[in-house]
Amino acid sequence: MSMRAVTLIGAPTDAGASRLGAAMGPDALRVAQLGPALRRFGIDVRDIGNLAGPPNPQGERVDGLRNLAECVRWNQAVHDAVAAELGADRLPILLGGDHHLAIGSISAVARHCRARGRRLRILWLDAHSDCNTPEVSPSGNIHGMPVASLCGLGPPGLSALSDTVPAIRPDALCQVGLRSVDASEQRMIRELGIEVYDMRAIDELGMRETMRRALEGVAGDEVHLHVSFDVDFLDPEIAPGTGTTVRGGPNYREAQLCMEMIADTGRLGSLDIVELNPALDLRNQTAELVVDLTESLFGKSTLVPSARQR
Repeated sequence: MSMRAVTLIGAPTDAGASRLGAAMGPDALRVAQLGPALRRFGIDVRDIGNLAGPPNPQGERVDGLRNLAECVRWNQAVHDAVAAELGADRLPILLGGDHHLAIGSISAVARHCRARGRRLRILWLDAHSDCNTPEVSPSGNIHGMPVASLCGLGPPGLSALSDTVPAIRPDALCQVGLRSVDASEQRMIRELGIEVYDMRAIDELGMRETMRRALEGVAGDEVHLHVSFDVDFLDPEIAPGTGTTVRGGPNYREAQLCMEMIADTGRLGSLDIVELNPALDLRNQTAELVVDLTESLFGKSTLVPSARQR
């Protein structure tokens, strides 16, 4: 996979969420000049525009789920688009939309890794664990269920998007930045054995040590690193433009260090950027911050490494 050739894939939907507005996220990132920002690094950026999918019906909860049919259709479209770009040896960047779309993108990445004999590592940057199931979800919103679905515990239409069920092994996941996890999700994390660095761990260890541990073993051509970046990972003081803010997240420099250390691995193979909600933003500042952080994911740094160490 070449970091020098990336494809932007817009998925303008908020069908998995309660609050409307994340459907405008892809275009807000374009307004914030994501494509031109990456091109300044010599990257071949192709923007295929926005995928087509059903509108958000804002439906009532049925069998523990809201808008299941619409979410399945969106995830199938995302799966197919991501798979096509991976097959063309391009790095797909999914522009959400809400976080339920990660089911489709990661299902495609997992299928690709199995076909190529590569080991998948997923960094899930989020305030929430997204481990709910239809039986225990307090809201029925599918953006709270992608991790459970990827681990084979969601509705069949979502859990079976990849070539196997579950789509991923829980030990492929590492969640960073959690600070809003309900009791049922806590139990599931323990039962599945998911690696987690919540905000207390980050406070105690520091972001540098947290990311060193999270990225341990991410080296060599056999590893594909997928980053699923939920904007509510960030503290709402710097990123107000998202639908489910939780106080106490990473500040600007902590977030930059996180992205810089991911870039240092050279293993980034695919990326989700989700839950940007321009309707809740201030003059598109959150989108501009996300573009800034994405630049760091692709190697932006104040100094070259040799100078940084002096």
